[in-house]
Amino acid sequence: MKPRVGFICVHNSCRSQMAEALGTLLAADVFESYSAGTHVKPAINADAVRIIRELYGVDMARTQRSKLLGDIPELDIVITMGCNVDCPMLPCKHREDWGLDDPTGQSDEVFVQTARTIEAKVRELARRIEAGEFKKEHSVKCPGI
Repeated sequence: MKPRVGFICVHNSCRSQMAEALGTLLAADVFESYSAGTHVKPAINADAVRIIRELYGVDMARTQRSKLLGDIPELDIVITMGCNVDCPMLPCKHREDWGLDDPTGQSDEVFVQTARTIEAKVRELARRIEAGEFKKEHSVKCPGI
């Protein structure tokens, strides 16, 4: 069974959605991708939708929606996007923070840079999973994120 990776952010409307889309596109053979937040917005960030569509041909407006933490299954790996807020405890085997600044309200260049950074991190995460860096027997309760 493939591990479940959750990309978590406050509003689940931009970075975490981009990560879910790129995880599904680039690493679906290695892990299942989910995204969620502690709050939701009525729609995914329009600039994020446009940039991901232009760069990768994925239309997040058609394939994804903003979700709360309770809307996704239990996770094996939790990736926080760099929201700098405390979130509830989430059971997982591994947790890490990618420390990404929110590109909302910034230029297309910043959105493209964010998407390319997420792409590289998703590819590296897939490589690490394939290399066996996240073994089930090392399960821990992840601290608040």
